[in-house]
Formats: sequence, C-alpha cells, structure tokens
Amino acid sequence: MKILGIVLFCIIVVGLTFTGAYAVKKITPEERGRAFFRDANFADSKKSCDSCHPNGRGLEKAGGKKTFRIMGKRQNSIEEAVNFCITRASKGKAIGTRSREMKDIVTYIKSLMKIEVPGYGVPGYGVPGY
Repeated sequence: MKILGIVLFCIIVVGLTFTGAYAVKKITPEERGRAFFRDANFADSKKSCDSCHPNGRGLEKAGGKKTFRIMGKRQNSIEEAVNFCITRASKGKAIGTRSREMKDIVTYIKSLMKIEVPGYGVPGYGVPGY
C-alpha cells in the first residue's frame, strides 16, 4: 500500500511538471492582427501592410476614424479601407469584412492609438518599436 502511494505521488508530480511545460500561450487578436499586417503573403498579396506602414506608422489615428480617403477614393469604414489597401496597394484579394482576419487587423490598427512615444506626434499616439 505504501509503494502504491509513492508511485501515485510520483505520477502526479511528473504530470504536473509536464502540464506546465506544454502550456500553450493564447495569442490575442491584436497579436494575430500584427502578424497578418506584417505577412507579405496575407490575402494573396505581393507585399505586406508593414511595407507601406512600418510598425503601423501613419495609422495612429485610423482606429478612431469613421471614413477614410485613400488614393483619392472614399471608404466608409476601417474595413473598407483595409480591403482597399489590400487590393490596390498590395495587389491582394479582399478579405471578408466580418472575418476573423479582418477583426484581428482592425484590432491591431486600433491598438496603435494606445501607444505613446515621447517626441513622436500627438501625445497619446505613436508607433510601437520607436
């Protein structure tokens, strides 16, 4: 009986040790959006969003806007603006405006509003990594 208790204790200790070692970090929508933003192959594109907007530069206020004007054309939502850039600037295929990928990219773009970098632009706005 004592040996069975020791074996059971060892199994529990080993199980708890490996459970922590194999824990998977949950990736946030913002992190997924940043990955899509930096991926030149996303949406069958020829280049990434990051190639025109390094680290989100120029999009610091985009998350709070309702309409956009890009290359002389008006877009009525951030999703339309994202797809315009994907299809025109990156030569890719538009993604669904309600898709997980779109929600993730929009979450990343909105996150750029929260970053404050001393000496860059308006207080409260900035570019990550600078």
